[in-house]
Amino acid sequence: MALSRSTANLSAQLMATIKPFPALRPKPELAALISAPPYDVLSTEDARAMASGNPLSFLHVTKPEIDFPAGADVYSPDVYARGRENLKRLMEQGALRTDSRAAFYIYREIQEGHEQTGLVALASVQEYEQQIIRRHELTRIEKEEDRARHIATLNAQTGPAFLVYRDNPALSPLKELATRITAQPPEVDFTAGDGVRHIVWPVVSDLDLKLVQEQFNLIPRLYIADGHHRTAAAARVSRQRGGGVNAWFLAVIFSNSQVRILPYNRLLKDLNGLAPAEFLKRIETVFEPVSGSGRQPEQPHEVGLYLQGRWRLLRFKQPVDSGDLVERLDATVLQRRVLGPLLGIEDPRTSPRIHFIGGLHGVAEMEKLVNSGQYACAFSLCPVRIDDLMAVADAGGILPPKSTWFEPKLRDGLFTNLLPSAA
Repeated sequence: MALSRSTANLSAQLMATIKPFPALRPKPELAALISAPPYDVLSTEDARAMASGNPLSFLHVTKPEIDFPAGADVYSPDVYARGRENLKRLMEQGALRTDSRAAFYIYREIQEGHEQTGLVALASVQEYEQQIIRRHELTRIEKEEDRARHIATLNAQTGPAFLVYRDNPALSPLKELATRITAQPPEVDFTAGDGVRHIVWPVVSDLDLKLVQEQFNLIPRLYIADGHHRTAAAARVSRQRGGGVNAWFLAVIFSNSQVRILPYNRLLKDLNGLAPAEFLKRIETVFEPVSGSGRQPEQPHEVGLYLQGRWRLLRFKQPVDSGDLVERLDATVLQRRVLGPLLGIEDPRTSPRIHFIGGLHGVAEMEKLVNSGQYACAFSLCPVRIDDLMAVADAGGILPPKSTWFEPKLRDGLFTNLLPSAA
């Protein structure tokens, strides 16, 4: 996974570049009605239900298929055109307004005792392509193409990528600026239906804008935490349009000390033809039992197994001693030692027999689905550490599929980056 010398040298010479922009934003009193969960965490059916009776919902922009009959082709040009029409309608109504000048924005989220505060800005497509902005996940072509068509048709980036940087003492002026600005009354402050509180402060003074950019010049690289498809789609549109004013993408940027990664767990449709007793017998060749509830492991290389209404906390018998960080991750070890050889899941990216579930309520949902008979068993994993994610990205590696679940999610509709019309 080592980077080539030329790429490593290039990354060592360049620093992260960001710029302010005049965001298209909701009227503050309408922010709660307009903003919506990210387009890719809701099914079409769930989005249709959430937006029902609310013509202001940003889901009409990000998932415009909800305005068509069930079963409509979500990739139809008419669907993307409807998204453009819905965005235009919200702007003409004055529900969404473009700021009069370029700004950065401080965006704070609070969820069940966790608080994270990030900076909304435009990040560089060129630096993404140069690997100054690093990725850890493969993108799927159809999802990338979908968002690229969405961006190109709307001439807008309607949802931000979630980026992270390594904190360091030299960034204390940036922290002091955030403390000073967030001590003032916010422009937007509401709690969404899922209990997450969203707070926004613009950063508008010339001196503050300059300070923020100078501080980011001390940051050698950024990392995509969430939003690989949004970023890849923005880069694709930028290439199609020749870069220039289109060579930027919408992002919210956090220090690594701000964010949290929650577990991303596995559900299995069946036991690959094994009876539960035989499956447990084979599991004993891989794991040894340890004390604990097993619902949510807290130590690396420990795994929770939920089967027949009971949790078991297990530890891998054979040491996990690979020098490759990706090979040491629990998701990889579980795949190599259990999901593949025992349960026949050869490719977890494509197998219909495996389902992934993450977030705060993942364990309770897994219990419910196994108890209902829809799934045969579930495995809970210890969450990946943000330092490990950045180390994998630094080495040019790719995490196993469905390894990281960042929460709280960034809200779509609070900030939109309008692009110039295509030439």
